[in-house]
Amino acid sequence: MLYNLLVPLAEDHIFFNLFRYITFRTAGAIITALIISFIIGPRFIGWLKSKQGKGQPIRADGPETHLAKVGTPTMGGLMIMISVMLSTLLWADLTNFYVWIVLGVLGGFTLIGFFDDYAKLTKRSHDGISGKLRLLLEGLVAILAVIAVSYVAKNEYSTTLAVPFFKDVLFQLGLFYIPFGICVIVGAANAVNFTDGLDGLAIVPAMIAAACFGFISYMVGNAVFAEYLQLHFVVGSGEMAIICGALIGAGMGFLWFNAPPAAVFMGDTGSLPIGAVLGIMAVIVKHELVLAIVGGVFVMETLSVIIQVASFKLTGKRVFRMAPIHHHFEKKGWSEPQVVIRFWIIAVVLALIGLATLKLR
Repeated sequence: MLYNLLVPLAEDHIFFNLFRYITFRTAGAIITALIISFIIGPRFIGWLKSKQGKGQPIRADGPETHLAKVGTPTMGGLMIMISVMLSTLLWADLTNFYVWIVLGVLGGFTLIGFFDDYAKLTKRSHDGISGKLRLLLEGLVAILAVIAVSYVAKNEYSTTLAVPFFKDVLFQLGLFYIPFGICVIVGAANAVNFTDGLDGLAIVPAMIAAACFGFISYMVGNAVFAEYLQLHFVVGSGEMAIICGALIGAGMGFLWFNAPPAAVFMGDTGSLPIGAVLGIMAVIVKHELVLAIVGGVFVMETLSVIIQVASFKLTGKRVFRMAPIHHHFEKKGWSEPQVVIRFWIIAVVLALIGLATLKLR
């Protein structure tokens, strides 16, 4: 909004020229989202406690240390989403269709996560709405988003898959890109959801991934930098950096309250839209496979669940003491802070590898 209101005034007042720069507006989005989180956080958490009573249901078969978390409210993801949306609307170019596509995905997956969390609270069960229904709803939002991106892009790269580390390797998927894009968005959403099991475990890798894709978006959306790095230039994708900035600021604000011992959990209301936003951004900037590297922690968590389920169904035996894998390490005797901080370290290393793909080609 500020971009659209103030940039026209730059001809008369040079100060307003600042609002042309994506870097300036990204910094503004980070600070704004952080401030909004700090302002609404305490009252919002108090309101959640008054409405939810016993808070998020705790898995009976989980680590015994988690029993101390009984009574902690969930749906803290609403605080993140409010901060991201308000900050984005304030700092982004609202004539950019990519901005509205991402906000649409954010809103759609927030609603799905909200209904899932609400079902868990009302049933006092760790299971929310049925898995099939949730996947169906996620798929509907994702397919609309992928079709919208393809329509907006209207170039030869809109349905192609780029391979990291290779500048000229492109796979033209054609109509098959739509189901592929859906898998990227839905897969990312549920991968972050699997990771959200310990205080601070999901939000920090998500912020790291957002920082990486904010940088990638800025590079891909700038014709000069894209040509220098031999990337595929995507007109208008630079505005995604503002949304990434808002997500980083909102994530920091949430972490302030989610730091052990957590005063609030993000729940599916937060984890699903965060993952979905990372997924749709990867689709927009044509770095879908890089997301699998940068978000390697999320991939690891998802694979652990798939391996555990497949092994038990096929052999009757479990590979891990408990899935997702962060619970496996808890069962082995690692303390919760040890698991969380070590996973953060892994996330940083994977992010650096992901960023290296921009130059190593």
